[in-house]
Amino acid sequence: MPRAAVNGVEIEYEAFGAETNPAILLIMGFASQLTRWPVELCEELAGRGFFVIRYDNRDVGKSTSMDSLGLPDLRAVATGGAPAYTLGDMAADAAALLDHLGIARAHIVGASMGGMIAQLVAHNHSEKTLSLTSIMSSTGNPALPGAREEVMAVLGTVAAPDDRQAIIDRGVRLAQLIGSPAHPEGDDAVRDRVVRDMQRGYNPGGMVRHMAAIIADGDRRERLRNIAAPTIVLHGLDDPLVPVDGGRDTAAHIAGAELIEVPGMGHDFPVALAPLFADAICRAAARAESLAPPRGRR
Repeated sequence: MPRAAVNGVEIEYEAFGAETNPAILLIMGFASQLTRWPVELCEELAGRGFFVIRYDNRDVGKSTSMDSLGLPDLRAVATGGAPAYTLGDMAADAAALLDHLGIARAHIVGASMGGMIAQLVAHNHSEKTLSLTSIMSSTGNPALPGAREEVMAVLGTVAAPDDRQAIIDRGVRLAQLIGSPAHPEGDDAVRDRVVRDMQRGYNPGGMVRHMAAIIADGDRRERLRNIAAPTIVLHGLDDPLVPVDGGRDTAAHIAGAELIEVPGMGHDFPVALAPLFADAICRAAARAESLAPPRGRR
C-alpha cells in the first residue's frame, strides 16, 4: 500500500474507485487499523461513484509508530497534563493526507475515536469538509454514560508485543463483547481477523497514546456547534462501548444533523450492514451536493 509523508509522520493508506470521483475519507477509531473498514463497504461506496480512502492513523498499523514519545500518564493527562499528541494533530494528519492526494475537499467519515477526529476535521478544517458522517462516536460530554464494565476491563489490558496468544485472546474477547448482537461474527472469522491484524501491526504503546489523546480532547460540544457541514450521525442501539447517548448528544449539538439509530448494532461494522452504512454516508454527501456543487479534486 502507498504511504504519505505528512506532519512529520508517514501515513499508510489504500484507495478504491476512480480518482476523478468525489472523495470520501474514512477515519478509523481507537487503536484500530484501516482494515476495520470492511472492503465490502469501500467497494460499495466506490461503486456508487466515489473515490474512497481508508488509512491507518498515526501510531497504529503500518503508519509511523510514536514509541519514541514514551508512554503518557493517563491520570496526569486527565488533570491537565500534555498527551504525546492530540486528536487535533490526528485531524491535521487527515487534512494533510487529502492535500497529499491533491484533494481540495472530501466527505469526512469517522468511526468511534475516528468519529471524534472527523468532528475535528469538520471544525478545524471546514474548508476541506464537504459533509460529515459520525459513526458510533460521541461528544466528550462527561455526563454521558460510559462503556460497560466488562468492556472496559478488556480495554484496560494491554498484551505484551511478544505474547502472541495473549494478543489474540484479548482481541477475540473484545470483538465478542462489542459486536452487534443482531449480526454476530462467527468465532473462527473473529479469530482469523484478529490474527491478520496482529500480523499486520501491533503497537501497544499506541493504544495508550490514543487514549491520552481522547482524554485530553475533553468536551467537544461547543466546537460541534460551529460545524456547518451537512451531517449524519449513525449509532447502534446496542453499543456496549459508546452507548447510543453519545450519538444522540452529537446530533443534538451539530446544527441540522440527522440521527440514524440502528437496532441490533453494537460497536463494529457487520458486513451485512455495509449497504446501510453506505446509504448514510451517501445521504450526507447528497445533502452537501444539494447546497453547492462539490469542488472535489484540485
